[in-house]
Amino acid sequence: MPSLRRLLTFQNTLVAGILIMLAGDFLFALNDAMGKWLVASFSVGQVVLVRSIGAFLVLGPMMIKQGADKLFRTERPWLQFWRVAAATIDTACFYAAVVYLPLADVMSFYMAGPIYVAALSHFLLGEKVGWRRWTAILIGFCGVLVMLKPSSSAFSLSSLYALAGSVAFAFAIILSRRLRGTTDTTLVTWQTIGTMLVGGALAIGNWHTPSALDTAAMLLLGIVSCIAHLLITRALKLAPASTLAPLHYTLLLWAVILGFIFFGDVPGLRVLTGAGIVVLAGMFIFHRQNVVDTVPPETVPKGVS
Repeated sequence: MPSLRRLLTFQNTLVAGILIMLAGDFLFALNDAMGKWLVASFSVGQVVLVRSIGAFLVLGPMMIKQGADKLFRTERPWLQFWRVAAATIDTACFYAAVVYLPLADVMSFYMAGPIYVAALSHFLLGEKVGWRRWTAILIGFCGVLVMLKPSSSAFSLSSLYALAGSVAFAFAIILSRRLRGTTDTTLVTWQTIGTMLVGGALAIGNWHTPSALDTAAMLLLGIVSCIAHLLITRALKLAPASTLAPLHYTLLLWAVILGFIFFGDVPGLRVLTGAGIVVLAGMFIFHRQNVVDTVPPETVPKGVS
C-alpha cells in the first residue's frame, strides 16, 4: 500500500511538472508575440528597457526574500558577466529579428539552441558526445542552413540576428550549467539588469513617448517573461529534464498559431522543412542524452527571451 501511494504521488508530480512546463512555454510564446507587436511601433532598446523594469515587479519581492548577500557575493564573477552578456545579446537579437521576420521563422532558428548546446558541451564542458549525437548535430546544422538559405538573394540581416541570438542563447545555457550553484533569483536578476542597461543605451535617441496602454504592455512583457522563467524552473523540480525537454518544441507550434492569429504570418515551406529537420535532430539528441543518463536539469532551455 505505501508503495502504491508513492507511485501515485510520483505520477501526480510528473503530470504537474508537464502541465507547468507547457504553461511556461505558452507564456514564453505569448511574450514573444507581444514583443513583436511592440517593436513594430517602438525601438528595440525602448522595449527591452521597459520590459526589464516590468520584470522587477516580479523579481523585487524575490530579491528582498533572498537578501542582498547572495545577490552580490556570486561565484565566478567573470562567468556571471559572460552569461549576462550572452543572455542580453539573445534578447536584443530576438527582438531585432522579429521586427521584419515572422515569429515562427525566428523561433525556428531558436529551436536549434539545444543542438548548439550539445556541440558546445563537448568543447566547453568536456562532456562526451558520441558519434550518434554528432551526426544529429550535423543534421541539425543542415536544417539551420535550409532555413537561413545563405545566398545573396535570400540572406537577410534579420536572419543573421535570429542566428546570432540562438547561438547566444546556447552560450547562456552552457554558462548556466557552469553556475549551477547560483540561485535562480540571482541569475535572473543580473540577467535583467544587463538587458535593462543595454536597452537604456540603445533607447538613447530612439525614444518615442508611449501611451499608458503601450507602457502597460511593455511592463506586462517583463512580467510574463519572468513568470514563464519561474514556471519552467518549478517544472524542472517536479519532473525529469529528459521528460520535459521535448515539450520545449511546443514553442514553435505556438509561434505558428500566434503569428497567424495576430500578424497573418504563414511560414514558408523552406522554413517549415528546416524547422522539421532541427526538431527531429534535437529530439534525437535528447533521446541519446536520456539513454546515456547524462541529462542534468540545466540542459533544458529556459526560454528565448
